[in-house]
Parts: sequence; C-alpha cells; structure tokens
Amino acid sequence: MHVPDGFIDAPISVATGAVAAAAVAVSLRGARRELDERTAPLAGLVAAFIFAVQMLNFPVAAGTSGHLLGGALAAILVGPCTGVLCISVVLLMQGILFADGGLTALGVNITDMAIVTTVVAYAVFRGLVKVLPRKRRSITVASFVAALLSVPAAALAFTFLYWLGGTTDVSIGKVATAMIGVHVLIGIGEAAITALTVGAVIAVRPDLVYGARGLQQKLKLRVNGELVDVPAAEPAPVAARSHRKVWIAGLVTSLLLAGFASFYASADPDGLEKVAADKGIDAKAEEHANADSPLADYGVTDVEDARLSGGLAGVIGVGVTVVAGSTVFWAVRRRRTNDVSPTAVENV
Repeated sequence: MHVPDGFIDAPISVATGAVAAAAVAVSLRGARRELDERTAPLAGLVAAFIFAVQMLNFPVAAGTSGHLLGGALAAILVGPCTGVLCISVVLLMQGILFADGGLTALGVNITDMAIVTTVVAYAVFRGLVKVLPRKRRSITVASFVAALLSVPAAALAFTFLYWLGGTTDVSIGKVATAMIGVHVLIGIGEAAITALTVGAVIAVRPDLVYGARGLQQKLKLRVNGELVDVPAAEPAPVAARSHRKVWIAGLVTSLLLAGFASFYASADPDGLEKVAADKGIDAKAEEHANADSPLADYGVTDVEDARLSGGLAGVIGVGVTVVAGSTVFWAVRRRRTNDVSPTAVENV
C-alpha cells in the first residue's frame, strides 16, 4: 500500500506530513516507556524483519498480490509507540533507497501504514486479550484478528485521504469497494504471518513479547474454605536472560527472506497498484524522485543476474534498516535511562 507521488494533492500531503510528524514525536516519547531491557535490543530487528517480509508478495486474487504491512506485528512484539517508529523507519528506508513509496507522499504512507495499522491493531488486540482466556494461545488468536482488521482499516484510511485530496476524478464509491475488497484478502495473509511470528516468539521467549506481559494467571490455594492468591515467585533478573540467540536467529531469518526467498515472491501488482490501474487513480502518478537510485525497485544497478541483484538489494536493505532502527531505539532507550538516573531522581 505504498502510495507514490502524484496520487494525493499537495495540501493533503502536507497535512498528513504534519500528522505523521506529530505521531512520530508522540511515539518517540511513548517508546521511552516501552523500550526496556527486553524490547530495546530487539526493536531494530523487528523493523528489519518487517522490511524483509514486505519483499515477499503473496498472490491473493487473479493478477493481484499483497504483502505484510507490519503494524500489528510490531505493536504486539515491541509496543504500539515503538511499533509506529518501526514502520516509519522501514518506510523511510524504502522511500529513500528503493524508490518505493513517494517522498512527497511519505506523510500519507506513515499515516496510513504506520499509524492506522498500529493503532487499530493494538486496540483490537488489547480488547481481545481482556476477554479471552489468559493463555498463550489467546495471544496468537488476538494477533490474528488484530492483523486481519488492520489491513482493511488502512485501505479505508487511504480511501478517505483520496476522497479529500485525490488528483483524479474517480468515483470514491468504486475506490472504496475495490480497495477494501482486495485488502480484506490481503489481511488474511497479514493475519497468518503475524500470528505465526508472534506464536513462534512466544513459544521460545514469551518474555520478549510486549503484548503478552502479565499473561500468567495467579495461582490460588483454598484456605479455610476461601481462595487466596499464592505469592508469586521472585522473577529471574531480565538482564540474566541473553537476547543474543534470539537476535542472531531473527537477523539470519531476515537476511534469508530478503536475500533468497524474495526471488520467489509474486510479481503481480499489489492491492493499491492493481486498484489504481483498474480505476484510473494512477493517471497523474509522478516518477519517484529517487528513481535513479542504485537500489531502485529492489535491484542493484549493473548487476545483470536478476536473482543476485534482488538478493543483494534485500540484504543491503535489511542491514541498513537494522542499523538505522537500532540507532534510533538506542538513542530513545538512552534518553529513558537518563530520565531515571539517580541524579534525575534526586532533583525530583
């Protein structure tokens, strides 16, 4: 759902840019609370993993493909504010290096793909977790439903933005029907990928899943005919559990997905591209400002072998994204540490 330049007019692009900037600022502040000893080392990896999986377009209908948006996955793994930042980092890398998503439409894309998907998904996820049994399976089920609903929500948000500032005269009813219809199908793929990934992490390290915190039920004993809570055992220090194995495994998986598996991704246009071509939304689309980038269209310039070119581009993208994301989250985490330092406490 990467919106290119020329789909949305300048006033709405500027307005969404302001919305995106404000949301990122709020998220930077909120991420200081979320990025603790468990989430901070993995947030950059989550961004890189989402970048890699977004290269794996899967077929959803005749001549149409879809790919992960990632808002639900990021929010559940590392928290909603950090999730917004993860997707924003991915979109920035894609727009600057790979000419994927217009630069003037960056605000539109962050609003649509980072903010809407994350907010909707996490709200649905938290609502379901409260009513479902407090079990690991419930986290996986809630992840599936949250991801499923986040994609058509993003499609609806794009339709609204197009209604406000679309550059072509196309019936908004037709746009809404086509966008929501195809993205419901894409949402099924998003839900499957999200649930499988969250389930895999929970199976190995449930303490690393932000959305699964507080999942354990308190044990009760019957004393004199009444049920009383059993005192909780003292948890092992978080720092004592190394994140290195999980981080390495996640990075290797991301590199394999982007560097090898991406070659077998569907070549069909994604949902927005297909709807834009069919309904005439792309009539005033503009060439990307970075169309001559050496990594444009996820290939490396002057590398003639398509498999090698795409694989190298994917590996570079994962590397750049994990470095950029980790730098951002390290800086946010350092700010949190400074805020709770002994000197800061004494001054309160």
